[in-house]
Amino acid sequence: MDKGKRITGTARDRLAADVEKAYEGGASIRAIAASLGRSYGFVHRILAEGGVTLRGRGGNSRRQAGV
Repeated sequence: MDKGKRITGTARDRLAADVEKAYEGGASIRAIAASLGRSYGFVHRILAEGGVTLRGRGGNSRRQAGV
């Protein structure tokens, strides 16, 4: 896939399905973007257009005392 090349029609639909499958399989948006040679924003947009529920950001998930 050429970086920056516009993807439309059935090619975009196939790509969207592959991206959604990878994301729902646990891959991060950044990892998917790197594997495709596309930007984070492109992958994020593809997922959003497909109605995929995005995971929350990672990071510190400390439990509160007494919980």
